[in-house]
Amino acid sequence: MLTPDERQRYQRHLQLPEIGEAGQEKLKAARVLVVGAGGLGCPVLQYLAAAGVGTLGIADGDQVEMSNLQRQILFGPAELGQNKAEAAARAVQRLNPLVQCEVTPRRVDVAAVRELVARYDVVVDGSDNFPTRYLLNDACVSLNKPLISGAIYKFEGQVSVFNYQGGPTYRCLFPQPPSAAEAPNCSVIGVLGVLPGLVGCAQATEVLKVILSLGDVLSGRLWLFDALSFQTRTLRFARQPERAAINLDTADAADYAELCQSAVAAISPQELQKQLTSEVPPFLLDVRELSEYEAGHLAGASLIPLSSLSQHINELPHHHPIVVYCRSGRRSALAIQELQQQHGFDNLLNLSGGIQSWAEKVDPAMPVG
Repeated sequence: MLTPDERQRYQRHLQLPEIGEAGQEKLKAARVLVVGAGGLGCPVLQYLAAAGVGTLGIADGDQVEMSNLQRQILFGPAELGQNKAEAAARAVQRLNPLVQCEVTPRRVDVAAVRELVARYDVVVDGSDNFPTRYLLNDACVSLNKPLISGAIYKFEGQVSVFNYQGGPTYRCLFPQPPSAAEAPNCSVIGVLGVLPGLVGCAQATEVLKVILSLGDVLSGRLWLFDALSFQTRTLRFARQPERAAINLDTADAADYAELCQSAVAAISPQELQKQLTSEVPPFLLDVRELSEYEAGHLAGASLIPLSSLSQHINELPHHHPIVVYCRSGRRSALAIQELQQQHGFDNLLNLSGGIQSWAEKVDPAMPVG
């Protein structure tokens, strides 16, 4: 039953015959997991909280950075340095104290995904990387949960609903993950600040439709939006039984190897600082893009962007320690996997937390790009 406060707050929903009090009670009883409290997750969380979704799970291991504020509208300068999931939960509670928040202040990985997804009715993918997208898809297939997916690229966005009432899954549309070079995220290529808001609102709309069994859900359809032309189009795609059957137990673990905790050996910023003052310092390899490197880099580092790494193998020493770094440690981990698996390197260490961690723990004056 709705309380008097809830009836007043959600009055405009109650006035819609398609929702009414029974529909609002469905929203109140619903449990929705939002993975990623960034550009997409922020508007999703805002509108689901405002709509009265009873329990919102929020999972994100990143911290709020100054460059996030251009588009991640739940945060302001006061939240800089805070965990995004925790900061987003506080913002949601201020927006609607009638909603419950369950916080997972870490990145969703292979070890935890099954237990986490099992606790919710609907999953929203607001992540910024393909390993997480495939991991969430496979978990939702394993546990028969609908997945509301969104993605953005520069000025373009897309939304679809996967694994809904026997419909296609993410793998039906995208059978194989692209390489890291083919799939840079916002920190590498940039994004129009308002775009995540538009795409996130579309995701929130689909969540409400799924919970309420309302309208024509975007299952088997991919909604595409171009902000520069302000045109939209919708592509249809079908369920592929063999692809749709792939789940956590049958998938190739390489599809989300980046999310495995022990994928590559690492070195802390403090230990690297010591080694850089030794008689034989390690070779430093920066795998970010040129604009990031120019904004700030470790002294003496060689720049070889991840996208062109295979073209510069001869520039790397085979018999001297190499420390690879990027902004956060993700791209550098992928670079190390490529160098180990395809080129036989066995002298590689990943800078834990990337140059961002170096700035926090060793050199606060270092700009991280």
